[in-house]
Amino acid sequence: MWELGRIVFLGTMAGALGTGVGGLVLSFLKRPKDSFLTFLLAFSAGIMLAVVFQDLILEAISLGGLGVTLLGIVLGVLALSLMTSVIDSSHFSAKGLAKTGLLLGCGIALHNLPEGLAIGAGYLASQDLGLSLALALCIHNIPEGMAMAAPLLAGGVNKTQVALLTILAGIPMGIGALLGGLLGSLSGRSLAGALGFASGAMLFLVFHKLLPEAEHGGVPVASTYGAIMGILVGLTFLVAL
Repeated sequence: MWELGRIVFLGTMAGALGTGVGGLVLSFLKRPKDSFLTFLLAFSAGIMLAVVFQDLILEAISLGGLGVTLLGIVLGVLALSLMTSVIDSSHFSAKGLAKTGLLLGCGIALHNLPEGLAIGAGYLASQDLGLSLALALCIHNIPEGMAMAAPLLAGGVNKTQVALLTILAGIPMGIGALLGGLLGSLSGRSLAGALGFASGAMLFLVFHKLLPEAEHGGVPVASTYGAIMGILVGLTFLVAL
């Protein structure tokens, strides 16, 4: 029982601290002007693209093959498309960029769940493996927290709420760690499908929300350089691990 508690604590801290630190980093910024807002939104998109293509999709293919990964991506795109349609047609209180940030947080939370499973299963195999996985995932969650925080701040959400929301996006990693500790492990194909699903969800948000919002800023150069810089920063975080 105590071991399971340690697994859950480890997964929760890895998720919440990673995304929370990313949110806090951007929360120190003042509400951006139009040109910087354009840069920031494209920067967020670039980070997410780096995470998806350098990390999630490659890991999914290695675990379950291309077919399962592609199926997961398609299902993730369809699910987020449906979720976006439902939210857009409802009386949801958040609007514009704040809504984009919340949807992006949903995508991040979705992929934190299978990563938490890896922490739980890894810890059961070896405490050192579980700890190293938790540390690596915590660090790679930092740019994801930044990506989520950017549209929230630009949409007028206050800094305290941004910090809390980015922390919440990391909590599912603790839930995944609990499941990993209870189940021991899942098949590679199951994890591949879950990671593919999260990849599809994030790709939909990048191309449907973040990049179009950046383009509407009216500063194409800022959008271009922001996306490129985001990819470079994302790759730096991921490869450095």
